[in-house]
Order: sequence, then C-alpha cells, then structure tokens
Amino acid sequence: MRTRTIGSTTVSAIGLGGMPMSIEGRPDEERSIATIHAALDAGVTFIDTADAYHLQAGETGHNERLIAKALASYGGDTSDVLVATKGGHLRPGDGSWTLDGSPAHLREAAEASLKALGTDAIGLYQFHRPDPAVPYEESVGALRELLDAGKIRMAGISNASVEQIDIARRVLGEGSLASVQNQFSPAFRSSEDELRHCAGLGIAFLPWSPLGGIGRAGQLGSDHAAFAEIAGAHGVSPQQVTLAWMLALAPVVVPIPGASRPGSITDSAKAADLELTPDEVQRLSNN
Repeated sequence: MRTRTIGSTTVSAIGLGGMPMSIEGRPDEERSIATIHAALDAGVTFIDTADAYHLQAGETGHNERLIAKALASYGGDTSDVLVATKGGHLRPGDGSWTLDGSPAHLREAAEASLKALGTDAIGLYQFHRPDPAVPYEESVGALRELLDAGKIRMAGISNASVEQIDIARRVLGEGSLASVQNQFSPAFRSSEDELRHCAGLGIAFLPWSPLGGIGRAGQLGSDHAAFAEIAGAHGVSPQQVTLAWMLALAPVVVPIPGASRPGSITDSAKAADLELTPDEVQRLSNN
C-alpha cells in the first residue's frame, strides 16, 4: 500500500469510511468487523468515523465503538492505524441530521468519543459541519483547546469552504490544520477549489463519498462513461479507477471510501497500486 501524510502522520493512500456500517441499511456487527479486518489486511491504516454515525437515539458513538472493537479483536499490529472522528453533527434518531457547533458541545463530544474509542487521545478530531448559529472561529477554537489539553493529537475540519479553511488555519495556528474532509466524487466536484487550496498549502484533503455516482454494480451514467471505459482497459473496477484518479490529482488527497462488505474495501484498497497515464487523468477530469 502506498502512503500519504496527514499532519505528521503517515497513512495508507486509501482510507476506510465507517459510516455505512452504522446508519440506515447497516449490516450485522459480524460483517462490519470482518470489513474492518479486511481493510487492515489490505494495508489500510486510516479509518474515518464520527459520533453521529448511528441509527437510533441513544446510540451515539455506535461506529466509534464498532471500530474500537474491530481493532481490539484484530490479530495483527494496529499501532500504526490512525482513527479520525468528528463532532458537531447530531442524529436525534428520527432520521434527521442536526447541528451543534458550540464549543461546549464539541468539548463534551470529544470526551465521549475518547471513551467510545477507548483511547487517551484522539488521533485526528474534525469539526464535522459548520453551524450557522455559531461563529466558525468559536467552533474551531474548541479544537484548539482540545489540542492544547492533549485530548486530540491533530485537528481537522469537514464540509468547509476556502474561507473557512483559512479561518481554521488562523485560529489553530501555523501548521496545525491537518486535514479538510469534503464531499468529492465524479458526480460531485464542487469542492475542487478547496482541493486545490489544500494542495497549495500541503493540507491533507479527504474526499468523503468518493465513489458517489457509481452504482452498486460499478456502472456509471453516460456523464461519467470514461471511468468505466478506462476501467475496462486496465481490467479493474470503475471504483479503483475513480480512487486512482483522485490520488493522481494531488499528493495531499487521501480518499475514504465507505464500505460495509469485506470485498468492497479490498477492491478499493487496490486503487493505491493503479497507475493512470496523464492522458487518462486529464480525460477523467474533463468527464
């Protein structure tokens, strides 16, 4: 597995997004743990989660606890695995998503995540989504406090604009913003400006839902036919081509495809070894 860097930490070029294992349509725990173990077997050393990845009211931190259990039961060494979690997004249990970016909530959420993950310091803690009711500087300021207190080792932001990236850099201090996690995929490219901004600053850019637009069978609509055609030429899945394309866009990109089956993350992890030609990358970027 090729590697990339988040802050001061070296991670696998392809990560694992844990959300599908804990929200609507989630599999049983046995399959979820097998999925996480398959990721580790494939060389994945970066796992992304959030306290809001759960289904029912009263089970906040479901995905965090699931990942902690999978890591504890894995037969190999997991000391180099970076687990990233997030706070500031909530699920009341009625299917909706709400926001609370207040510093008080983020401090409480981080403490709860520490317990759920069973660790004394969170490897990467991310402000999940801007809350219009709270000044952005105040929300990010809570992450600064958590860094100073040693509760988290690195700080990141998610669903952020270029302006918010710069605010976070200023509030956290020079070099202290480790990552930006935004939606980015063949079907959703509105974060291209943020990706370029991160690339210029050397900040890790973590595309969430990177396989958006690809069907379960790996089929893309006519708007993205080039992904399927190039996949056929290489004898690989369109998912692998999609992730390899993202890796080729900038050395700061670390895609985190979600998975709930061992076969899915095993296939995605192989994208780290897929080399696309410059012409292929350009064609996909224009597709």
